[in-house]
Amino acid sequence: MTALVQNEWLKLTKKKSFWVSPALLVAITGLVTFMLYKFGTDVEEMGSGVAYMAGMLGASGMGQFIAILSVVATSGIIAQEYAQGTIKFLLIRSRSRGEILISKYLVVLLYILMMMAIAAVVLFIVGGMAFGFGGTGEQWIAVLKQATYGFVYSLVYASFAFMIGVLTRSTGVAIGVGLTGTMFGGILIYKDFYKYVLFPNADLSVYGNMGPPLPGMTLGFSILVLVVYVALFLVAGYTVFRRRDVA
Repeated sequence: MTALVQNEWLKLTKKKSFWVSPALLVAITGLVTFMLYKFGTDVEEMGSGVAYMAGMLGASGMGQFIAILSVVATSGIIAQEYAQGTIKFLLIRSRSRGEILISKYLVVLLYILMMMAIAAVVLFIVGGMAFGFGGTGEQWIAVLKQATYGFVYSLVYASFAFMIGVLTRSTGVAIGVGLTGTMFGGILIYKDFYKYVLFPNADLSVYGNMGPPLPGMTLGFSILVLVVYVALFLVAGYTVFRRRDVA
């Protein structure tokens, strides 16, 4: 499995577009920080660069941008194999289809972790330069919480796009559906059934900031809903990928 993941990661990094998303992330993070420092937030209001970092890592900050970039970069990881015809060479190896699919999904997770790490480092540097490098233990705990929320948010939509890519074998459809989810997921429909839908549960940070999106929702409830949806995405993708004829 380690060799499969290394191979998939190597294929991803060999693409000319691989560093476009990290470069955009760095540029946007720096620009947003400069604009906030110059026109929106003073040093006393923010407190420290660590507090700024905590506020920006969640899904309501750079987390949404990370989710969008992750969807664009990884949603076609299966579909492109079909489009280029390389899926046949991949499946003639002595590895099962399940192992191949898992290795590709693990690469998606690694990519999200990489993007979160880049965002954290850049936010720490530019936030420290703008608001000071000091930070309390409570603020660092908030950083870990918001980073976790941001990772989960990106993971949910990347998993969604990953499954769509497996089902449709279309990179364009996978990216389109994934981006639609990230852009319109914050829209709330005040009906009881909507709390069981994926979108209002994806941003866990709201429980620490604004409270439940809809009545009857709790942090544990949203985590359970997300686990069920991600499991369904992976089972559906695996079932189709295992049975599909690639001849």
